Amino acid sequence: MVRVTELGYLGFSVTDMDAWKDYATECVGFDVIDEGEGDRFYARMDNWHHRLVFHKSKEDDLAYAGWRVAGPDELEAMAKQLKDAGIKFKVGTEEEAQERRVLGLLKLLDPGGTPTEIFYSPQVDTHLPFRPGRRMYGGFITGSEGIGHFISRQDDVDAAYKFYSLLGLRGSVEYKLNLPNGMVAKPLFMHCNDRQHSIAFGLGPMDKRINHLMLEYTHVDDLGLAHDIIRGRKIPVALQMGKHANDEAVTFYSGTPSGWLMELGWGARKAMAQQEHYVKDIFGHGTESTGFGMDLEL
Repeated sequence: MVRVTELGYLGFSVTDMDAWKDYATECVGFDVIDEGEGDRFYARMDNWHHRLVFHKSKEDDLAYAGWRVAGPDELEAMAKQLKDAGIKFKVGTEEEAQERRVLGLLKLLDPGGTPTEIFYSPQVDTHLPFRPGRRMYGGFITGSEGIGHFISRQDDVDAAYKFYSLLGLRGSVEYKLNLPNGMVAKPLFMHCNDRQHSIAFGLGPMDKRINHLMLEYTHVDDLGLAHDIIRGRKIPVALQMGKHANDEAVTFYSGTPSGWLMELGWGARKAMAQQEHYVKDIFGHGTESTGFGMDLEL
């Protein structure tokens, strides 16, 4: 069985490009690259050409997610794996691969309707060292662990679990959380490398394809600076600073210019060999600004 190795890139549809450029550089610390295409700009987190792409649009949502495989043989094997499982896909054209700055890709939809791409060989610009958009003590944890993780809209959790298991991810339910309506949420977390999880779902109905994106700094001081900048700008904070039980990362969740959440964090532990589940976080993560889909008792 061939497996994806990391969450390699994400694309977003955004309505306010200028607001995103400001937020990406001054709040988060991305290295923003605008190559004059007019309808997009790129965000770097390391020496890859990009990890995130922001496309000018009339909507604000996740546009696509790119999962990496090791090379061309693995991409071919993944195509056979998908075909044998009855999953529809198409092979990306040379132009589509060039647009993503990769050498080959497959394009399909996950069960929740998120455009999903499986690719190999990203363009890595080692001649252009990462340069943060604001002063930082370090950078972001990427490398073999990929970008971070995102919470995905999946109405059929079982179908999503089977789909991502087919891609080679592993995981299970890691929390039992009380919801405001009296129900209990059982979010499911899946990983494909040493990062504790790369995707999660099962939080209930979502308006957008994405609830939040989590990024991890290499230095705790950069998390603190981001927190102070976001607080200073009066950006809504959905969950206050706290420490998760599952990945043990210290994080907080705040609103983005597109209305979904950015979880910025530090200090996550690596994926465990055996599953555990939890009923609350270690500390913090109190609910502050509601309406972002994270009104949970953590």
